Amino acid sequence: MVDNRPVYLRLREEIAAAIIDGRYAEGAMLPSVRAFAAQQGANPLTVAKAYQQFQADGLIRVQRGVGMFVREGAAEALLAAERAAFLAAEWPAIRARIARLGIALDDLLERV
Repeated sequence: MVDNRPVYLRLREEIAAAIIDGRYAEGAMLPSVRAFAAQQGANPLTVAKAYQQFQADGLIRVQRGVGMFVREGAAEALLAAERAAFLAAEWPAIRARIARLGIALDDLLERV
């Protein structure tokens, strides 16, 4: 499946997942813009745009001359936002496809 979303949104999603998963713990320093850009093969301006959104949302704090740090409560806030977005945008289509294919709940649970 081809992901047609802008690169900064894909990078933002990857960073959000890392914060939720604890790879970037609360209080931990995020990789520098240049380091993350090199790691991802992305333009530093694109990474800066992704980081800027986290800052605007109050999920990271910038300490001038030192770096960017994950704020307390960021993982919980991101998890709540991701859940809400999934339930609003993705789940209805998944649910409709399950119904269209005639898949029973027991069939799904059996595969877990």
